[in-house]
Amino acid sequence: MKQAIDILCELVKSSEGCKLVSYPDPGSGGEPWTIGWGSTGPDIIKGLKWTQAQADDRLRKDLEKAIANTLYYSPSLLDESPNKQAAIADFVYNCGIGNYRSSTLKREVDKDNYKGARVQIVKWIKASGKIMKGLIIRRNKESELLK
Repeated sequence: MKQAIDILCELVKSSEGCKLVSYPDPGSGGEPWTIGWGSTGPDIIKGLKWTQAQADDRLRKDLEKAIANTLYYSPSLLDESPNKQAAIADFVYNCGIGNYRSSTLKREVDKDNYKGARVQIVKWIKASGKIMKGLIIRRNKESELLK
């Protein structure tokens, strides 16, 4: 059986694609600048270039952090399947731990109500107030993993 990190890595790679030159956020057209497999942060600036190895290494570190944060804030997930762990960690990777911590999605996960979690996760389809086709696809993939 695959581990959550492997499932999460496949999910991110299928949702993000990899670009080795930084690009503006698709939703805002600017901040935050993004590179690699969707990496953001204060070290990601306009004009930054990476090698494939740098992108892959950063992805693994970012995903390990996303899973750790997910399990810290929703420890009930420790007893769940790797699919469920990966789905919520992908949401955290994409939307941020702050959004997850204050979400109805988290409350449903913490109640072990995955039917409710599936309803909530697919609501997160906007970036900078705009509905994004890529987010619809991504949220549907996450929802399927929560079954």
